[in-house]
Amino acid sequence: MAAPGAAALGVRWLQRATRGMVPLGSWRAFHMTKDMLPGRYPRTPEERAAAAKKYNMRVEDYEPYPDDGMGYGDYPKLPDRSQQERDPWYEWDHPDLRLNWGETGPKQYPYNNLYLEKGGDPTKEPEPVVHYEI
Repeated sequence: MAAPGAAALGVRWLQRATRGMVPLGSWRAFHMTKDMLPGRYPRTPEERAAAAKKYNMRVEDYEPYPDDGMGYGDYPKLPDRSQQERDPWYEWDHPDLRLNWGETGPKQYPYNNLYLEKGGDPTKEPEPVVHYEI
């Protein structure tokens, strides 16, 4: 008779002890690390070289988006080319997407135009995005 009551007491104690705690796996569920997020806009040649290395590019090929307040930071400006223009016979890591693992993608991917995806009117301009400096 005492064993079922003790087990229930142990379960209740465990539930109270773990209330408010985040499960360990949920911290790792977010797949982007701080190294993957864009950093500050590069101002010096050393910062440009570090940003080019971060995105696995040569310094000569690295060109960041202009610092116009949209918050792209040091993200590289890639050529406006469709993935369908890429070589279909190349040994891609993801042949259906024609991508290699770890390859930098364009800034819109996968959120091409959320304003229209959320049911916005395509005939009128969306509200401007304002990024404030903290």
